Amino acid sequence: MTSVLSQLRDMTVVVADTGEVASVKRLKPIDCTTNPSLVLAALKDPASEEMIVREIDAGKAAGLSPDQIVETLTVAVGAALTELVPGRVSTEVDACLSFDTDASIARGRAIIADYEKRGIPKDRVLIKLASTWEGIRAAEVLQKEGIDCNLTLLFSMAQAIACADAGAFLISPFVGRITDWYKKADGVDSYAPDEDPGVKSVRAIYDYYKSNGIKTVVMGASFRNTDQIKALAGCDNLTISPKLLDEMDAEDAPLERKLSPDMASGVAKREMDEATFRWEMNADAMATEKLAEGIRNFDADHKKLINLIADR
Repeated sequence: MTSVLSQLRDMTVVVADTGEVASVKRLKPIDCTTNPSLVLAALKDPASEEMIVREIDAGKAAGLSPDQIVETLTVAVGAALTELVPGRVSTEVDACLSFDTDASIARGRAIIADYEKRGIPKDRVLIKLASTWEGIRAAEVLQKEGIDCNLTLLFSMAQAIACADAGAFLISPFVGRITDWYKKADGVDSYAPDEDPGVKSVRAIYDYYKSNGIKTVVMGASFRNTDQIKALAGCDNLTISPKLLDEMDAEDAPLERKLSPDMASGVAKREMDEATFRWEMNADAMATEKLAEGIRNFDADHKKLINLIADR
């Protein structure tokens, strides 16, 4: 019998949730997804040291500030990953821009321009934006310009519907972080896979999309264990940490497909304007808290990156 990971690859696009060169070489995912936390980890990766020194030296020679060098370094990490995967690499817009539509659009365009200067076309890149109302509006503009976007930090159906309405190429609903919130709120240690709130959230979003012929890719993210991943087998994409990929690669057991377009229940399409979006987010304590926390944490790691570059 083939490994659980091999079976998963037959029904789902497997994405590596890492910016570490050695892990990507070993695991051979289709795509890679990065965020400031993962770029921070890449800075400690010996395989990336030569690239880091080159980018810092070039930035200093050009008179760039540490925060500007971080911008070029982030793209350099993504460019290195495009040489290792056949698909796309997601590159994050700074979290501090999450509530500024115009600045997010400008940063997304600048990321694409930097990739193109390095000889990497925009169809190899996804611009990653937080799923705030402002981030979703930025994605709508970028998508119309032919720049595909990955809407991240997604915790609710309201966000998912708004992203679909904006024509987003891909969304990243965060399974594990949803589960973390409910475990604390419910005072429990774990859930059965089919009752896991994070799993149920992604299944509902997938059902809504497939019921309504929405082309936006659903990519489950932020997994805490392999049971959550198995419970979403068949989802369009799943972005998975090296640790969990290794666990599934070492496991030989049948993997049942849990999601497919044929299983869609026919749920009705809904409209999502700004007032409805903000009201539904306000009514969802989990989504509001986890979105804000995620933005704060990504911004903190972005600042750590700037300080590390300044020190070097």
